[in-house]
Amino acid sequence: MTSASNRTDTTTTSAAQPTALVHGSGRWIEGWDPEDAEQWATKGKAIAARNLRWSIFTEFLGFVVWQLWSVVVVALPAAGFHFTDGQIFWLISVPSLVGATLRLPYTFMVPKFGGRVWTMVSAALLLIPTVALAIAVANPGTPFVVMLLIAGLAGFGGGNFASSMANITFFYPQRMKGWALGLNAAGGNLGAAVAQFLVPILITVTAADAVNLPIAGWFWIPFIGIAIIGAATRMNSLRGSKADFTASLAVVKEPHLWVLAVLYIGTFGSFIGFSGVFPKLIADEFPQFSALHVGTAVVSLAFLGALVGSLARPWGGRLADRLGGAAVASASFVVMAAATVFVIISLPVGGFATFLACFIVLFIASGVGNGAVYRMIPTVFALRGGSADAHNHAGDVSVQRITAAAIGIISAVGAYGGFLVPQILGASKTRFGDYTHGLWWFVIAYAGFLVITVAVYLVPAMKSGRRV
Repeated sequence: MTSASNRTDTTTTSAAQPTALVHGSGRWIEGWDPEDAEQWATKGKAIAARNLRWSIFTEFLGFVVWQLWSVVVVALPAAGFHFTDGQIFWLISVPSLVGATLRLPYTFMVPKFGGRVWTMVSAALLLIPTVALAIAVANPGTPFVVMLLIAGLAGFGGGNFASSMANITFFYPQRMKGWALGLNAAGGNLGAAVAQFLVPILITVTAADAVNLPIAGWFWIPFIGIAIIGAATRMNSLRGSKADFTASLAVVKEPHLWVLAVLYIGTFGSFIGFSGVFPKLIADEFPQFSALHVGTAVVSLAFLGALVGSLARPWGGRLADRLGGAAVASASFVVMAAATVFVIISLPVGGFATFLACFIVLFIASGVGNGAVYRMIPTVFALRGGSADAHNHAGDVSVQRITAAAIGIISAVGAYGGFLVPQILGASKTRFGDYTHGLWWFVIAYAGFLVITVAVYLVPAMKSGRRV
């Protein structure tokens, strides 16, 4: 560690000013304490906002890359590829499988290398799947197994979320974490919507004939370069986030880690899973609305689901700041179950408008639930750490480090829903010839998530008079 005498832009620490900020080389900061009202008002808020902006941008690109294959697969037949429905669903789901798995190591990269350095590295890794996709889809003779491996590389984009969220949780006071984490996540989640809106336009307007699939990869490379430079020059790393890996990993012994992870499968797993499969669902059930022609461009309405789900997320966090995450999450699961039932009822007799409206409600509820569950994490772990007012006070540095580790692990487990949703719906389509049977499984699952939330968190919170 660099000594104080060698640091630039130093501020002397003393017993009278224990939380003075010290800026070191490599854009490291010591003495960070967002719970210190004076530090937050004078310097902390501006520093946190700057880091949040670049974290959002990098995470946004991560979600773009993560969801590229959900758009590309719909256009593969027009580009000369001939894959079965089962193979298509694997191309949709394998990025989520890899991304969820990568979130586990990504969680511990911030404590190891610092938020700034790891944001640079994680952004640079996005170049691999984008270049590989652009090369692979240019040749209709590319074997399915190669396409599957390259789709798996898109999981680099899914890993970004865990390290980004673990990093940003250190920058904000407990009372604002619902909103801050919600903004960070929403900005990232919007990448799914932008990919699903913009890529169909790009591959059609830039094509001489049929579709220009390689542009789906090449287009994002300059933006990834901007993210790398921005992280290097504008972000910071916090000495307080440095932690012993073994100590942080001790969080896996905490039962609430796994309870919250299960709930996050229900919210984020639904969001990312249905986002990935939504273009395919529309193409299968309402092919006339799968590709709307506007001049030479083709627009898909599938982006609306990811869009509203992303925008709802910070408001779910803000509601949880005020009402408690358990209450908001419980309401979200009720709405998600009801919306899914209406989708099932409307499919045989309803039109596209009813189908789309039901799914929009489902996406909004999943977004609100995402924000609520993420707001519960710091509260639950502060409470377990002995904080008397866990909803408003984060606890000491050791509790905050455990919370950051928990956030990453929970995000990893929840992201496996992005693999399960397409696989369940694909199995339903293959075995029964429709999606109805698979959708009923989701209704049952949402009912189970509701029971867990109410029994483990909402009822105890109401009895104690605390917000959780």
